[in-house]
Amino acid sequence: MGEPLALVHDYLTQRGGAERVVATWCEGFTTAPLYSTLYDPSSTFPEFADHEVRLSWLNRVAPLRRHHRWALPLLAPTVSRTHVTADVVLASSSGWAHGVQTNGRLVVYCHAPARWLYQTDRYLRSGSLGPRAQLASTLLNPALRAWDQRAAQRVDTYIANSRFTRDLIASLYSRSAEIIAPPVRLAPRGIERHDRCDVLIVARLLAYKNVDLALDVAALAPHLRFRVVGDGPLRNELEARATANVTFVGAVNDQQLWSEYAGARLHLALSHEDFGITPLEAAAVGLPTLARASGGYLDTITESTGVLIDEVDVNAPSILEAVCSALDRTWNIDALHVQAARFSPSAHLEKIRRVISSPRSHD
Repeated sequence: MGEPLALVHDYLTQRGGAERVVATWCEGFTTAPLYSTLYDPSSTFPEFADHEVRLSWLNRVAPLRRHHRWALPLLAPTVSRTHVTADVVLASSSGWAHGVQTNGRLVVYCHAPARWLYQTDRYLRSGSLGPRAQLASTLLNPALRAWDQRAAQRVDTYIANSRFTRDLIASLYSRSAEIIAPPVRLAPRGIERHDRCDVLIVARLLAYKNVDLALDVAALAPHLRFRVVGDGPLRNELEARATANVTFVGAVNDQQLWSEYAGARLHLALSHEDFGITPLEAAAVGLPTLARASGGYLDTITESTGVLIDEVDVNAPSILEAVCSALDRTWNIDALHVQAARFSPSAHLEKIRRVISSPRSHD
């Protein structure tokens, strides 16, 4: 007999928004085992260390734990052979976890249908997956799309993280999905604003995050101070092209991240995000965001918490003009805090509990 509930996630090898969601689940469902393909405790959130994590055979291959993209040709067959025995399986998926086998009810929280299959121009540009993984992705794309479509149709209940993702699920899979926003941590008490930089970018250094565009903005504004928080395969390339007014911080822990938000005047988000959690983290410390008017940002940024720049104006001169305008504006700190509180972990877990306790259904 299996557990009442089991959790599944693609791989535990990074500190991204998807991993933050699963960390919240682990805190809310303490007895539910967590299944994943790979786990590197040093590169993901510490919350997983105290949870029961069950791993695939891939985890015994140390290089794959450090470079999960190298495992791309192996992930679909490995996940397909993973059988989870539980009454309800709650899977966090950006492309793989929805493919697990179970006799129970499969509820999938979809962060995004696989970007490397359906948003290839954005996700694969500049070779951000690395040459091996990019070649594998190109060669395997037709087979992986077929696998992905089959897996999507076996899902009993879909949950989307935003309207944008809900619409992608409908168009790609012909499936309906309820929207439940990811959880956003509230800023710790006593955190104080301080002056460290004018513009903060928080992103993994991948091509679709468009940090290169932020660097173009910085190059036009030597009088402004920019800080980039995050790491990734493009770090060396981005650092080489950055001007003197840009500081690369690298990966940080939670306490350091809050300090980075608290030390900035404006948060800049130029990526194509299916949800985009950083504007809400910024709002939690009273920091407004300037972002492109697309994807999940349409769900999380209001007129009182930030500025959305039209896609036709997503170029360095126009962005700089919007940055300067936002920096000159007086923002309502209370409105920023209220917006962040709407996406609290407790609110997220309450909605997830309601879905997984509802009767089994398949549209």
